[in-house]
Amino acid sequence: MLEYHSVAALAEAAEKQGCAISELVISDQAAFMGRSREELYASMKDKLDVMRKSAAAGNDETRTSSSGLSGGDGFKMDRYARSGGVSGASGASGAPAPISGGFCAAAMARALAIGECNAGMGRIVAAPTAGSCGILPAALLTMEEFYGVREEALVMALFTAGAVGLVIAREASISGAEGGCQAECGSAAALAAAALVELRGGAPTQAAHAVAIAIKNQLGLVCDPVAGLVEVPCVKRNAGSVMCAIAAADMALAGVTSVIPVDEVISAMREVGEALPSSLRETAQGGLAATPTGILLKQKIFG
Repeated sequence: MLEYHSVAALAEAAEKQGCAISELVISDQAAFMGRSREELYASMKDKLDVMRKSAAAGNDETRTSSSGLSGGDGFKMDRYARSGGVSGASGASGAPAPISGGFCAAAMARALAIGECNAGMGRIVAAPTAGSCGILPAALLTMEEFYGVREEALVMALFTAGAVGLVIAREASISGAEGGCQAECGSAAALAAAALVELRGGAPTQAAHAVAIAIKNQLGLVCDPVAGLVEVPCVKRNAGSVMCAIAAADMALAGVTSVIPVDEVISAMREVGEALPSSLRETAQGGLAATPTGILLKQKIFG
């Protein structure tokens, strides 16, 4: 049985068996839980279906949260991503093409939309948390759209992401209140990076390097929700974090490796989280929440 205390160990075990991390994980979980692979697959597919629905629900020009802090940005980003074409100076509409390209712009649009779905009390999949719910599904669903990735591959990639998330939860944290936003958006970027590498046919060890790179790029990220709500800056951090995941995956697929081993990076994230003051760990007492505008917004919302 797998221990889920080391991403490197997961990657090494998969390499030895000549399979993807997801294949290793689903077989292990089936044996551990006494359930069939078909049952586990169906359960994970249900989560993918919820991700699709939350992305569609959030992509609504008129949808706003009860606080009024978020809503409509996913729609704006989606319109921008599609009206300007995929590349070049402008698309058929004459609108400028996204600087980052069609794929990245579409991924950001989905990340925003799902974050706004969560802020509007819609149904989402915590991946691994509600505050970081848009990052992993945005990466997967955009791979499906742009590269025609089959649904089966998307579902299996979720098993890889889940295994990485379990290691991070055990060895560091996935809680903003415990470790800052690095533990939420940083962890989600790591999950998405590993999933993307697998979807592009990368080796398990490359997925491990992608996890390390993604976390390193968000190490020390604070959790400072304005008015204590999971909206500002959380929703837009989802968009930034999916870009981090894409960059980490591409670097790993190019053969770029993390000088610091992945499990040491995860340990460092735990230590950094423990060093953060309480004001920067979801208490809304520091960072953006403590700016003059942040304080005014809190007073406006709560009186």
